[in-house]
Amino acid sequence: MTVSTTPIVLASRSPRRAALLHLLGVAYDLVAADIDETPLGAEAPVEYVQRVALAKAACARAGGLTQRIVLAADTCVSVDGEIFGKPLDFADARRMLRRLAGGWHTVYTAVVVAGMDGLSRSAIVATRVEFTPLDDATIAAYWASGEPTDKAGAYGIQGLGGALVRRIEGSYSAVVGLPLAETAMLLAGAGVAHALSRRV
Repeated sequence: MTVSTTPIVLASRSPRRAALLHLLGVAYDLVAADIDETPLGAEAPVEYVQRVALAKAACARAGGLTQRIVLAADTCVSVDGEIFGKPLDFADARRMLRRLAGGWHTVYTAVVVAGMDGLSRSAIVATRVEFTPLDDATIAAYWASGEPTDKAGAYGIQGLGGALVRRIEGSYSAVVGLPLAETAMLLAGAGVAHALSRRV
């Protein structure tokens, strides 16, 4: 049930982030934040996701939404400090999935809430994920499903890609794209009511 009286702005094209925000009972309007998400040189994953999330929020604000609270987020997958974004093609997805297969990687998600008070509140969540071993036939079959094409690290834990994951250490919702605990905290700090802040 929606408990917010004024919709916030979700600066994202991700249906997964929209679905997670909906779980919190927060009313929102979707605004695409089209920015360059290319990593800068030797940029660390933590720095990368925070910079991109802040840039998405700023992009939405630049569209004339100065009187609205804006929520933006960014997620990347990392192995040994290398940033894995969305795959360019099958060869790129296969490269990523081969690196992830049979080992651990880290998923970083940054969340930014830009309030009407001029403050930007943010949080970064790191979750470790262990993959099962993968052979090339499994990777090809997963690519053929169409799921990896728009996912950081070429997999979606909330879909068929969940069958590739042996276990996680940390926030499941952060791997999907929006850490619910941290998002609820940031929204409350910006004065946005959500389902768990209701007063009966």
